Amino acid sequence: MTGRALCGCAAALLLVSAAASASAGPQEVVRTVIDDGIAILRNDGLSIDAKRVELQKMVEQHFDFETLAKLVLARGWRQLNEAERVEFTDVFKTHLSLTYSKNIEEYDDEQVEITGEQEEARGDRTIMSRVVRPNAEDVFVNYRLRNRDGRWMMIDVVVEGVSLVSNWRAQFREVLGNESPARLIQLLREKNDKLRTEG
Repeated sequence: MTGRALCGCAAALLLVSAAASASAGPQEVVRTVIDDGIAILRNDGLSIDAKRVELQKMVEQHFDFETLAKLVLARGWRQLNEAERVEFTDVFKTHLSLTYSKNIEEYDDEQVEITGEQEEARGDRTIMSRVVRPNAEDVFVNYRLRNRDGRWMMIDVVVEGVSLVSNWRAQFREVLGNESPARLIQLLREKNDKLRTEG
């Protein structure tokens, strides 16, 4: 499995699951997400397209997209008015779902072991895990969660030291350095349309 596919698979595992209990701790949330995600990926009764639909339907359940949008735009968030913030959050959410769900066919019976938990700034928690691959070296994936309204939600995924937030932040910073927020949103919409066509 390629590095891009692995990152996509890890994100796909993160983005799916039946709704976890509102009282569940961060480690319990991650465990539920992983187990339910693997169950979907292993379901031979679902086509690839059907699996993508299931992933995309559940993507909102465990990601705090408002916080994620603020994190990836950083100072650029202040360049957006209220309407643009709502629009960007929605378009970016769709973009993540389309981008990472395209890689689910690369799943190769990987197993995921939770290896620890670490407290972070702002009361966040990082859940550390190891992806055990049958034909390759293990890969380390960290999930960062934040408690919002009494529920632990995902706000970042770090695969082998590469942060989803940092990766997208660098891309958006470059766009906002030369283009308007409206243009950034338009570019994301265009990319989403292309991903739908390729799917």
